[in-house]
Amino acid sequence: MFPPTGLEYVAASLEPHVERLTLVDLRLPGPFRSLENLQRFIAEEIDLLCISINWEYQFAEVCQLVNSLPRDVLTVVGGKQATDNVEEVFEACPGVDIVVRGEGEEPIVEIANGRPWGDIKGVSYRNGSGIVHNGKRVLPKVDAYRYPDRSLRSQKYHFNIGGFAMRGEEFDIILTSRGCPHNCKFCTFTLNPWGQKRNYSARSIDSVMEEIRQITAGIVLIADEDFFVNPSRAMAICERIVQEGIRKRFLVQARIEVYKRPEVLEAAARAGIKVFLLGIESPTDRILEQLNKGFTTATVREAFETFRKFPFYYHGYFIYGNLTETDEEMMQIPVFAKELGLDSITYQKLRIEKYSALAELAASTPGYYVGDDRIVYREGVGRAGLKRISSQITRKFYSPLQLLQIARKFFRSGLFLPRNIPPLLFAVPVVLVGTVVRKVDKQMNRFDFWRRRGAS
Repeated sequence: MFPPTGLEYVAASLEPHVERLTLVDLRLPGPFRSLENLQRFIAEEIDLLCISINWEYQFAEVCQLVNSLPRDVLTVVGGKQATDNVEEVFEACPGVDIVVRGEGEEPIVEIANGRPWGDIKGVSYRNGSGIVHNGKRVLPKVDAYRYPDRSLRSQKYHFNIGGFAMRGEEFDIILTSRGCPHNCKFCTFTLNPWGQKRNYSARSIDSVMEEIRQITAGIVLIADEDFFVNPSRAMAICERIVQEGIRKRFLVQARIEVYKRPEVLEAAARAGIKVFLLGIESPTDRILEQLNKGFTTATVREAFETFRKFPFYYHGYFIYGNLTETDEEMMQIPVFAKELGLDSITYQKLRIEKYSALAELAASTPGYYVGDDRIVYREGVGRAGLKRISSQITRKFYSPLQLLQIARKFFRSGLFLPRNIPPLLFAVPVVLVGTVVRKVDKQMNRFDFWRRRGAS
């Protein structure tokens, strides 16, 4: 569903500096899904091979693939997982020459132009039998970057729900800013994994509009950590979309504070924003304070008094298994979500990432430990206990009536069009037997994991 946006930004930066550039997404069917074809293409056509490794799941399989590729080609690896685990990548992949840590747009240009590796900030590289870690790079304002060239894509990406692809609905992503001015303690995706915070930086409105005009997809995710950090800027973008007659359906990530500017919500509705993805995190004030979320449950209730006046589809994100959180408090998630009027929710276990502000608290809280998967567990309860809570939340929130409401709201909000009815009918039998709840829950948790770790 998601285009490889981070790699596409790297490709856009490289394009003016190389004779020819090929972008390959190995998740999609195509000639390069054959390992033999991929090996031959790299050996015969490629001088600089750039690989994005973003996820910890299937990390071993990805490393196995990397090791099967020609080793006499300069190989540069980047992406979230590679940045978090530089030493592990070099150890697992002998053919990797350089790891770019964090944003790769500038380092890859310097590598392509032949700058000595020791002079390139933000990279680690092999030097004989050892590894050299260069200093951190000062991150530029995002207008310094070229936005993705979508003509490099070999195939289109399509919106899907519960694993059912909506082939008539092309899907795309746009970033109008990077970074986040807020300091939620659970969140590390605004941090360079080497401890460097990506300060909030917004693109110019003209640049954003130029990119939107080139997007052919009908459904577009505005993947900013919070599109409404600057409400006046967000409103100006929405007004430009209306003025230029751009007819698309947008999903946005947002914080609840935008409710204080109803005129911005009105402009968002006129511009075609259909879905709000809201990080609420907890139904309990003390947990919200622990997470440094910056608002209380009373503020959330007040916000939804305003939100319910607008025709948006509202999806809420929650975290469960927080430090000192009781089972009863966790089970308030579905109750609170229904009270607010959320259409759907995702609930993810508390995860202690590298450089997390919660790491010290987790280490000092008796009765809790961080597992190998970086999930926080309560002693005597463990993974099985959290799985049981997750199942109970699912059953309590995703009733048959709620599923019907979701379908109804999808169409009422305008996210789906009449032409989407036939493919959705294939999903109905699955909904009726309840398995789509698990599929949607699993898919949205993956989306939430991606959301929290950035668009790389």
